[in-house]
Parts: sequence; C-alpha cells; structure tokens
Amino acid sequence: MSHGAAPLPTTQHAYTGLPALSPDELHERRERVFLVLAGLFLGTLAMLNILGVTRFLNLAWFIEGSNEWRYKLAIAVGVLPYPLTFLCTDFISELYGRRRANFVVFVGFILNLWVIAILWLGGLWPGFESEADAGTGIFFDVRKLAFGAVAASMIAYLAAQFIDVQVFHFWKRLTRGKHLWLRNNGSTLVSQLVDSAAVILITHYYASAIPIEEAEPLAPQLFAFIATAYLFKVLVALLDTLPFYAGAHWLARFLRLPPPTHMPHPPAAAAVEAGVG
Repeated sequence: MSHGAAPLPTTQHAYTGLPALSPDELHERRERVFLVLAGLFLGTLAMLNILGVTRFLNLAWFIEGSNEWRYKLAIAVGVLPYPLTFLCTDFISELYGRRRANFVVFVGFILNLWVIAILWLGGLWPGFESEADAGTGIFFDVRKLAFGAVAASMIAYLAAQFIDVQVFHFWKRLTRGKHLWLRNNGSTLVSQLVDSAAVILITHYYASAIPIEEAEPLAPQLFAFIATAYLFKVLVALLDTLPFYAGAHWLARFLRLPPPTHMPHPPAAAAVEAGVG
C-alpha cells in the first residue's frame, strides 16, 4: 500500500496461523471497521459543535481555592472528547491511507456546516413562544454560543486535522514505517497545538466567548487558556499511545493488512526482487 492510497480490496497480507479470507469477507471487514472509525470521528464532531464553549471546566478542581486563581486552568466542555477525533484519523491513516483520511476530514467539515445550518434554521423558523420570549431559552443560548465558536472550531479543525494527517505520514516516511508511537504522538502533538491556539484566539477575538477577567491583562489569560487546553490534549494523546499501538497491530491482522512497521518496497526494488526488468 502506498502512503496515500487505500489498500486494494482484494489484496491481503499473509499472517502465520491466520487463514486467508474470501474477497467478500475481506471487503466486509474493512468497510465495517472504516465505518466505525469514521462514525466515531464524525459523531464526535457533531457533539462538539453543540457542546462547544457552553461550559468551561476547572482542571484544578481538586485543589482548594483553584476557582479563585488569577489565571484559571480551564477547558471548554467540548474539548473533552476532541482527542478521540485524532486517534480515529491516525487509525484511518495507518490502515486505509492518507487520501481516505483526508476525505473523512473533508466530510467532517461538511458535517460542521450541516449542524450550523440546522441551528440557523431552528432559530429562524417560528415557534410557539410569545413575542416577549422570542429568541430566548435554552436552544437560543446554545445556538448563540455555537455560532460564536463555529468560525474558530472550523478553521482550527481543518488546519489541525490536515496537519495531523500530513505529519503522521511524514514521520512514517522518515522512520520507514518504524516507531509507530512516534508518528502517532508526533502528529497529534503538533496538530493539537495548532488547534488549541486557533480555537482560543479566534473564539476570543471573533466571538468574545472566552470568560476573560476584564481587570486582568489579556495576553497571560489567553496564554493560560491555550496552555491548559494543550496540556489536556497532550496528556490524552500520550495516554492513547498504547491503545493506538495495540489497536493498529490487532486491526492490521484482523483486516489482513501489512503490519504497521512494514514498509512496501519501492516499485523498482520490488521489480528486481520479482525478477522483472
């Protein structure tokens, strides 16, 4: 399999002790796994658009008085499941190639537009509120916050996800398929930094949705929000190394794909080995 292309539907890697699969069973396994990974990725994105910045959580809640700190360790509730999206794209990149991973990222962008379109239509369509209550209530609070953060989330999402896929394959080429942990963590850590900075800065300057203390200097507060979000994502990324490593090896066997540490021979070398040319 090339770095960018998906595995051929009829090609399977031979594993000692594992029987070859029929073309139908091979195709079904690969499509089902892809559907699960893509579904988790896209479902998480839809949830993030709704949750977004509706609430900020105190990461230092277990320290007495942390809610009174000058610079708070806070993350938006929408950040909680976000690292899962990068784990999913890393699995898709590893198993199905860069092109398919990029396509899923693009579909996620379209999904973001769809969610925002429904929120827009839901607010535009007349309901049963009185004129005095028009435009108020839980839905409109969520709608306002979602609209306020959508520019940040979409720009950051596209930049971070595409960077994640590109950096993943850069490390894979550089290490010739070795050091699975490096491409998993290296791609995620770079993309999460881009995502954290973009979300905080755009959400503040464009939507004014970050809980900033007006009496305190702005730059240190924004830095604290970026650093806290990034720290959370880094810790989650490091924790998902073992699941990714074990999952990539198990799924490669299950789907009869080459092991994650396997790199295909260049065409010329493969031709020589086959006695061609």
